[in-house]
Amino acid sequence: MFELKPLSKEAIPKALERADRYRLLNEPAEAESICLDILETEPDNQRALSTLILALTDQFDRVDFSVGHTEFHDLLPRLRDDYERAYYAGLISERRAKASLRRQMHSSAAYEWFREAMGWYEKAQAIRPPGNDDSVLRWNTCARILMHNTHLQPREEQTAEPYLE
Repeated sequence: MFELKPLSKEAIPKALERADRYRLLNEPAEAESICLDILETEPDNQRALSTLILALTDQFDRVDFSVGHTEFHDLLPRLRDDYERAYYAGLISERRAKASLRRQMHSSAAYEWFREAMGWYEKAQAIRPPGNDDSVLRWNTCARILMHNTHLQPREEQTAEPYLE
């Protein structure tokens, strides 16, 4: 097929800025591609990893095309900081919940994604750096969404009827 051209180490700072800009321009596939190029050159670049996670979650609602086959379970463990891993795991779940609502999927699935996100944000909150309340802000957003959208409910427990002879 095609052999991708390598990115030079010197170009990484500008490429990171460009990836952020593409995300702001609502062009997450371009941001994803740039992050993949950066990670080919510098596999442990933490900013590229977090930007890639965000770019991928920006695409939850899109089905038009893809630039990579990156999976979140491959990315999260590569984040060095425990707080960052928990925070971004929460962000992934929260954005899945919002995407499922926009696609008008089952409200119970969205509810479960929001609750999972809130659990991750609570883990992040417990180990957050001083002065960093990002996980608190995200938890509150999820809580407000659930409080103001009462149609979002957990899945009903299916209890088996006893077999009668």
